[in-house]
Amino acid sequence: MTTEKKHVKVTLVRSPIGTRESHRATVRGLGLGKMNSSRVLVDTPEVRGMIRKVSYLVAVSEA
Repeated sequence: MTTEKKHVKVTLVRSPIGTRESHRATVRGLGLGKMNSSRVLVDTPEVRGMIRKVSYLVAVSEA
């Protein structure tokens, strides 16, 4: 049995300037800094919750 974990690619598509501090902290927590920066993250409930919180700032695709 394989224990292959699923991944998601998260890209920052809008600037977090002018958003709530907690949303800016969430973007940093996802590892995103500059516009159009991307990270491939393990698809966990914690990561999904962070993505849902800042869904208006990021784009998500399967990796």
